[in-house]
Amino acid sequence: MVDALTAIAVLSGILRTVFLAGGIVLAGVAVADWAVRTRRVNPFGSVARFMRARVDPSLAGIERQVVRVGGQPSATPWWALVVYVIAAALFLAALDMFVGLLRDAALATSQGGIGVLMLLVHWTFTFFRFALIVRVLSSWFPQLAAKPWVRWSYGATEWFLRPLRGVIPALGMIDITPIVAYFALQIAEWLVTRLLFSGLG
Repeated sequence: MVDALTAIAVLSGILRTVFLAGGIVLAGVAVADWAVRTRRVNPFGSVARFMRARVDPSLAGIERQVVRVGGQPSATPWWALVVYVIAAALFLAALDMFVGLLRDAALATSQGGIGVLMLLVHWTFTFFRFALIVRVLSSWFPQLAAKPWVRWSYGATEWFLRPLRGVIPALGMIDITPIVAYFALQIAEWLVTRLLFSGLG
């Protein structure tokens, strides 16, 4: 178990470096694409032709979302950068969550029945948080919503997201309900754990 945790920690460090480098590169591409879209560079130059041929087709899905909510197409590169940062952060959070699950399993089994019960509670809430992460990631790509490996996350989270949407307004094109739900789940887990601990103690 210790060897597995060490290997995953090394992998996490490598991935953080890769995501950071990717973010820097994407930021440069976003600046160049924005300059082309706003005609701050020669629209007939090699940079503009490259952006239109290679970059813009990859951003078509995000551009449609931006235009649909009333945004300017020229803002598409910046939204693409935002999507990348959010996706990278969520992926790393999921990896950290997995490492935490392994660490908790090792600790719980050493504490007997109470430890195992607490672990089951923790894993239940972790499952819902993971489902939220999957759902948020897939929401940027609507065609993924029908995939079986994504559809389960909607069934697992809709029952507590729907009531929150009735009281929490969206911020422009961003639905912050999953973020609120994520922290609400953390508070609920803390409360349940305290109640169980006091009851068993």
